Amino acid sequence: MDIMRKAFQMFDTSKSGFIETLKITTILNTMGQMFDDKELHDLIEENDPDDTGKVNFDGFCTIAAHFIEEEDAEAIQKELKEAFRLYDREGNGYITTSTLKEILAALDDKLSSSDLDGIIAEIDTDGSGTVDFDEFMEMMTGD
Repeated sequence: MDIMRKAFQMFDTSKSGFIETLKITTILNTMGQMFDDKELHDLIEENDPDDTGKVNFDGFCTIAAHFIEEEDAEAIQKELKEAFRLYDREGNGYITTSTLKEILAALDDKLSSSDLDGIIAEIDTDGSGTVDFDEFMEMMTGD
């Protein structure tokens, strides 16, 4: 549940309580979830009956929960560790906020530079310019 709330908040950059249904694909991909496009499309239609192109958190959970199983949580953590390791090339145990910006931009090309700065400011609370694995995990999973 925390993972989904964190993912939702990351993509609800305007804090409107809604995310664009298009972003659900990105979120599921980010979480390393396998999903069937048609199945996802049907679920989105069910949860966005008026075809607004947006869903609220409950709608998002309903959709995402369909693809995420509890035992996947550990797998997600492993994948996040891998992702982190890829970017922490020197093995320092941290990545720079500029690297994190690149990761986020790659995950969602609709995020503007100021969206990214906002996300970074939330994560790098001590203003160190770096993000360690725990901060990274917390951002990605809310744990």
